[in-house]
Amino acid sequence: MTRLILVVAAYIAAQMLSDIGSLKIALVAGLSIDAGTFIYPITFTLRDLAHKTLGIGGARTLILTAAGINVIMALFFAFTAALPPDLSVGPQTAYAEALSPVWRIVFASIVAEVVAELVDTEVYQLWITRVTRRYQWARVLVSNAISVPLDSVVFVLLAFAGTMPGETLLSIIVANILIKGATTLVSLPLIYAVPEGQDHPDAV
Repeated sequence: MTRLILVVAAYIAAQMLSDIGSLKIALVAGLSIDAGTFIYPITFTLRDLAHKTLGIGGARTLILTAAGINVIMALFFAFTAALPPDLSVGPQTAYAEALSPVWRIVFASIVAEVVAELVDTEVYQLWITRVTRRYQWARVLVSNAISVPLDSVVFVLLAFAGTMPGETLLSIIVANILIKGATTLVSLPLIYAVPEGQDHPDAV
């Protein structure tokens, strides 16, 4: 139970931090990339861990709950940024500049997360029910191989299409896929961090 609580808390925290980080477009190794990409990929493996113990229904609930929390976070930032500052401590403009939500990016982040994570859930479930319940690393690798590119394309097109040159959009998509793919490989062993749940108790 303790490990499951940690997985759920880490999943929601990573979703929130990645949405905040997505407001920053960085240049890394010559590629444009939204900074949320450095933490977001771990959510796919964390979702797999939740799926492993809670089943497909629990995984779906977690995805939608995280999306709802991210909406509330954006609304809270917008509300607090709009509050009049106490000028006795200064204009406090940095708060609004840093945390006021860019609604197009917020929308793109949440839609991409929900779509990609739900697809990841369905692919994971198909793999364990139609292919094999063995080789837990394979279910993570296959589900992420589909959801990672999907997430990258949906987010970049919704967030930035029409605001940046096409080559910049492609650069962001490629960088996203590369970093998320590398994170998948690094985090692959985490699937063994929690015991099997109701969906596949005999997996090895």
